[in-house]
Amino acid sequence: MNVTELEKQLDITFSDKNLLRQAFTHSSYVNEHRGESFSDNERLEFLGDAVLELGISQYLYRENKNMPEGEMTKLRASIVCEPSLVNFARDLQFGDYILLGKGEEQTGGRDRPALLADVFEAFLGALYLEHGFDKVLAFIEEHVIPKITTGAFSHAMDYKSQLQELVQQYKNQTIEYKIVEEKGPSHDKEFVIQVIIKGDIAGSGVGRTKKEAEQRAAKAALDKFS
Repeated sequence: MNVTELEKQLDITFSDKNLLRQAFTHSSYVNEHRGESFSDNERLEFLGDAVLELGISQYLYRENKNMPEGEMTKLRASIVCEPSLVNFARDLQFGDYILLGKGEEQTGGRDRPALLADVFEAFLGALYLEHGFDKVLAFIEEHVIPKITTGAFSHAMDYKSQLQELVQQYKNQTIEYKIVEEKGPSHDKEFVIQVIIKGDIAGSGVGRTKKEAEQRAAKAALDKFS
């Protein structure tokens, strides 16, 4: 494992290089190197799981003032689930740096979803120990939050229902979703939708489907109200 290369790629330096190496060390590698001072990443994974959940919880609480507890729980679960962690790890090319046993390597372990998800969490655990929680938050802000803000997890949200509940607090308020533009060929179409509340444009959204565009328009309106 080229620790220096990984540090350069991430623009993060570890004074304890062994800690960073441990985050990328699978148990199969340790089993094949008994007698040498290698530790696997399972304990760091345990720590990183908690650190990630706290970081995402703090972000959702801070940035979504109108989101009820149940919705925050649902969204957080979609962000910290294995498929999402795998995508984060692949985007960062973490698979290239994992230390694997020969058997695990030969059976495709380097791209195994559970293994990649574990490495991502283990790295966050190591980052927390080396640099503290603020650095973890900065890392999450750079590599995880953009996927939230661009709607990668909109399937886990129901912004339209949230907006409806908010508007129902006021009398004589109506919500209308209006398609204002359709862009692109039929096989790759984008919809631009405005949400109109009591005759005024409250937000707009763009999506590959009408439903996605409506959700993003509702999210824009909620952000405006908050």
